[in-house]
Amino acid sequence: MSAQPEPLLDELYRELILDHYKHPHHREPLGDPDVVAEGYNPVCGDEVAMQLDFEGDTLAGLAISGRGCSISQASGSMMSDLVEGKNIGEIRRLAAEFNHMLTDADAPVPEDLGDLEALQGVARFAVRVKCATLAWHTLEDGIRQHERGNGAVQHEEM
Repeated sequence: MSAQPEPLLDELYRELILDHYKHPHHREPLGDPDVVAEGYNPVCGDEVAMQLDFEGDTLAGLAISGRGCSISQASGSMMSDLVEGKNIGEIRRLAAEFNHMLTDADAPVPEDLGDLEALQGVARFAVRVKCATLAWHTLEDGIRQHERGNGAVQHEEM
């Protein structure tokens, strides 16, 4: 009896992306969010809406919803797992690492990105980078609103 070969890493990443797309995390709306931000990618029609709660400079809670391609929706789900409970400085550092991974196909994958590592292949498809970063841009918009003390809905367009 021969052993089955291990699935390719790309296939595992594809399955992880589809799992986050089909079963996204942090979809339960917050009761009374501090900030609401919305993002839109006109290139492919992806939409993201985010509710954020802050305790000082820490992202204490978030809810994310939207519609669009599997890359944009899975990225938002993965991001929400990673950033909840982190302070703004740490979130911005993670966002920079994620953006660098997606804009430099030869960049090493940072160890602290968790499931987002599965999106490293997006770097080979420039048009898809905007899909993968939409939730991050929307989160950054929400952080800026928090820093200005303005919780009104802002629309971030890619």
